[in-house]
Order: sequence, then C-alpha cells, then structure tokens
Amino acid sequence: MSASTHVAPLALDEIDDPELRALVERCAGLGVPDALFPRILARVPNYAKALLRAMLHSHYEGNVDHRLKEVMRVQLARFAGDPYFAALRSQRALDAGLDEATIAAGSGDYDDDPRFSEAERIALRYSDQMYLDPSKVDRAFYEEMKRHFSEAEIMELGAFIALHYGMQVFMRTLGRAAGG
Repeated sequence: MSASTHVAPLALDEIDDPELRALVERCAGLGVPDALFPRILARVPNYAKALLRAMLHSHYEGNVDHRLKEVMRVQLARFAGDPYFAALRSQRALDAGLDEATIAAGSGDYDDDPRFSEAERIALRYSDQMYLDPSKVDRAFYEEMKRHFSEAEIMELGAFIALHYGMQVFMRTLGRAAGG
C-alpha cells in the first residue's frame, strides 16, 4: 500500500516487535483500522501496541452491537473531517449485514430513519452530541440512555466515541486522503 502522509508509515518488514507486527496484521484483516495507521504508529512501538489494543478492543469487543459501533465510527470520522477512517469499513460489520445505505443514514437524519431502533438513535445522538454539543449530554440525557443501555454499555459507548474520534482527528492531521 502506498501512502502519502506527513509521517511515513514503516514497512511491515521494518517492524521488529512480533506483537506489534501481529496487531498490524490483525488490523489489516479486520479493516478498521487497516494497516496504514498502525504502521505510522509503529514508530513508537509501545505506544502503538497500547493504542491498537485499545482501538481493537473498543470496536470489536464488548456488549454493544458491532454494526452500531461501526455506524457511529463512520459518523464520527465524517464529523472529524477524516477521509481515511470515513472510507474504511469493518469486515465483521459488513459480514453481519451492515450496508452503505445504513452507514450513510447514521451520518444523516437518523432520528426519523426506520432502519434504526430507538436505542440505536440515542446511541447515534450520544456520538453526535459528544462532538457537536457535549453540554447536551447531561443527567437527563444519561437517564434516557439508561432506558436502552446498561451503565456498562453506556461507558463502553462513551469510551469508544472518545477514543475513535480522537484517533480520527489525529489521522486527519497526518494528511492521508481517502483512497490515496
């Protein structure tokens, strides 16, 4: 994969740490992130391993539906103005039936879209409000969240939103263009 970024990614054969190499390969196989972002992070191996483990765990583990987290991840990437993460797709979510129309709807007027349940709508609102207007994520908002999600799931979603949005903003600053 050729890449044009402000910080060049390491080639896979330049990554000596076997755990980091395995994480880069796992990312490539899962589709989010693909191998590019991990190979850039690989310049600082211990940090890269910690961040990649956290990103993979937050996206692929937990009790919240992976397809919902994938829609939220793309929504956040679009808010962040990050064409790299916005263009990536989780192979697991696609295999589970997630389609581009649903992904696009999650970044649009999802409140009236019949594709989404009431719980999914509040989760999408959680991610957009954490980005657009975090003051709206108040006690009343969390009480509404608790009607649909356990407190553990709410923390899972909040941590997911914070981590992935932050990494997306970071990647945008590195200058990667979609498909480039």
